[in-house]
Amino acid sequence: MARLSVVELLSTVFDDLRPWELPVADPTLTTTYRPELDAARERTGHDESVLAGEALLRGRRVAYVAGDPAFLLGSIGVAAGERITAALERATAERLPVIAFPVGGGTRMQEGTIAFLQMVKVTGAVMAHKAQNLPYLVYLRHPTMGGVFASWGSLGHVTLAEPGALVGFLGPRVFEALYGEPFPSGVQLSDNLADRGVIDAVCPPEQLGDALHRLLTVLLARIEAHLTSEDHAVAPREPDAVALPDVPAWESVLRTRREDRPGLRDLLELAATDVTMLNGTVDGESHPGSVLALARFGEAPCVVVGQDRGLQDVPLGPAALREVRRGVRLARELRLPLVSVIDTPGAALSKEAEERGMAPEIARTLSELLTLPTPTVSLLMGQGTGGIALALTPADRVLASQHAWLAPLPPEGASAIMHRTTERAPELASAQGIRSADLLANGIVDRVVPEPDDLAAEPDAFCAALGSALRDELLRVMAQPRRKRRAARARRYRELGL
Repeated sequence: MARLSVVELLSTVFDDLRPWELPVADPTLTTTYRPELDAARERTGHDESVLAGEALLRGRRVAYVAGDPAFLLGSIGVAAGERITAALERATAERLPVIAFPVGGGTRMQEGTIAFLQMVKVTGAVMAHKAQNLPYLVYLRHPTMGGVFASWGSLGHVTLAEPGALVGFLGPRVFEALYGEPFPSGVQLSDNLADRGVIDAVCPPEQLGDALHRLLTVLLARIEAHLTSEDHAVAPREPDAVALPDVPAWESVLRTRREDRPGLRDLLELAATDVTMLNGTVDGESHPGSVLALARFGEAPCVVVGQDRGLQDVPLGPAALREVRRGVRLARELRLPLVSVIDTPGAALSKEAEERGMAPEIARTLSELLTLPTPTVSLLMGQGTGGIALALTPADRVLASQHAWLAPLPPEGASAIMHRTTERAPELASAQGIRSADLLANGIVDRVVPEPDDLAAEPDAFCAALGSALRDELLRVMAQPRRKRRAARARRYRELGL
């Protein structure tokens, strides 16, 4: 498979490349190393294994840092490490998003331990950039191995990769030399890592420009609108109160269990724009019923975390909440509002869920949502059963679809505990106050969004109504001064039930 050179790739993705003058000093050159370095420079026309500069991406200024595998296999020595660091520092100073193109096998062995430690310097520069709430996006190329992958290759807010790229920590040749057998095939391929939730997606080079543009349209929305703090957005007026029909709780439960009811992915497809679906925890865990995305509802950008009702044949486990917590980190690091969407029949009840820390993950997710400094909106979209629903509930504003409900157990479970039979589930559903009207009366939700009578016939109208409500509530909380908003969130839950 022919792959683009580094210059061809940059020219495919960006317009108007402008390399930065970032001169670097040669390292101490041994008799054998000098000819290798000179030959690499002559062959590539570059002075080092890293190129850096700025460019236009669909008219937007960005910075790039890219490895060149044709230059000593993209290895990182002192000069290359210094160039990456200096480029990141300049991008941070100029408040530019960074697109990183790591490649290569890691440390330049000709320079030894001092080259090895360059990864610490580079990592520090990446973290300083992210500390300024600036995007750092990564595109992994073939091959990205060793210290490159274990430093600037694994720190992206979003990580994409070439299809079929070799990506991993341990080089296959090193493994075979050490252990006398080949490394298992297919493990260190970008496609496998995407399936495992280590990276977000594979993306062909010709589609990368559009993917990055879509991401930055969300990530930079507040900066590009000159909304540098939460107290500059314009809040829409409060919605008029809506009279809701007095529907029995059990009827709502049955409606949310219908197979043709739209879910979170339908909501994103029909009511959001500039959607990028992310994948997994980046720690090698994912669940198909868990959703993590970057999107906009109207002009309001956000990180979306939640549960999709259509893909929970295997109940949600602790990994689903670790994916939520990744979304919380993104919201914190990028100063984006967070939308959490609840629609689940309940968490996994199993030996594996216990050993993987279900209860601690619920507690951690609750604590992170309660203390997240950015605006938060929660949407109860359908079923809301148990601790895994509770974990996504805390927010500045909480919405509920008309027939959505929230309960500590499914009504059948509550009936079995109270009456030793599941037959009194409708009675327990009513008695426990689980329906949206009861949640509104008890101050658990702030707003109920009416539903069409037949969701299967009107999924567009259902999703459009929820999307419009989310847009309004996001703008409402974005308009509040941060201290006032966070104090109100704390007070809301302190006074719950009093």
